[in-house]
Amino acid sequence: QVQLMESGGGLVQPGGSLRLSCAVSGITFDIFHVNWYRQAPGKQREWVATIESGGATNYPDFVKGRFTASRDNALRMAYLQMNSVKPEDTAVYYCKLASYWGPGTQVTVSS
Repeated sequence: QVQLMESGGGLVQPGGSLRLSCAVSGITFDIFHVNWYRQAPGKQREWVATIESGGATNYPDFVKGRFTASRDNALRMAYLQMNSVKPEDTAVYYCKLASYWGPGTQVTVSS
């Protein structure tokens, strides 16, 4: 049974930092890309980062330079480091591997 579980969300002030984690079980982790998405209230889910199986990363322009994806294949974990966060980063953040999604973790950016 494949399971993905995000953690690390919470309330953070604008300009602050947060690190999200994604724990993966039940599937061969190191051969798959890991994607991060987010969904704000009333908006469509949008892609925010990809870390490839080999470690290469890709980001959309609106997070480039602020967010960093990483992974630890030995621990079967993926991470999303979020720096210089903005109120518009408020959303539920999801990790995705193959066709599997985690339940999401809420990130709220507010003073």
